[in-house]
Amino acid sequence: MIPLLLAATPLMVEGASPLGQPMQVQTFDPVARAAVMAQQLPRQWSGSYAGFAGGGSFPVQLRLSSVTAMGQMVDVRGEMTVGGTKLPVQGNLNANSDQLILLLLGDVAPAGLENGGRFVGLQGFSLAGWVAPRQTNPGGTLVMNPVVASGKALPVRGLW
Repeated sequence: MIPLLLAATPLMVEGASPLGQPMQVQTFDPVARAAVMAQQLPRQWSGSYAGFAGGGSFPVQLRLSSVTAMGQMVDVRGEMTVGGTKLPVQGNLNANSDQLILLLLGDVAPAGLENGGRFVGLQGFSLAGWVAPRQTNPGGTLVMNPVVASGKALPVRGLW
C-alpha cells in the first residue's frame, strides 16, 4: 500500500509552475484587417477563365463598385465581364482566411458558367475555382491580377 500512496501524492519540482504553460496570445485582428482590406483592395481585376471541360480560355474583367467591411468579412459587389458578357457579381472575402466566395448573377453559356454557381478562392481574388450548380459541369479556374491605372496587371503578393 505504501507505493500506491506515494504515486497518488504529487511531488513539487523546484521552478515548476502549478498553472502549466502560459497561454499564447493571438495578436492578429481580422476585424481590423477587414477594414484595411476594404480601403486598399484593388477595384479592377483582369485575368482569364478556363473550364475543365475544354472550350478554351475566356478573358475576364472584374470591376468592384462597392467594397464594405462587415466584421471580419469584406462584402464586395460589382460586375464581371467574361468573354464579352457583362454580369453583376456579389460576394464575401474573409479577412481571417482570405477565402473568397463570389456569386455570378447570370449565365455565360459559352464559358460553361451558369446562374447559381459560384467562384470559390482560397487566395482571395488571385486564384479561384468555379463551382457549378449542377454536377454535370466539372467547373474551371479563374486567375486574376489587380489592374493599375495604366491598364497593366500587377502580380499579387502573398500577405504572409
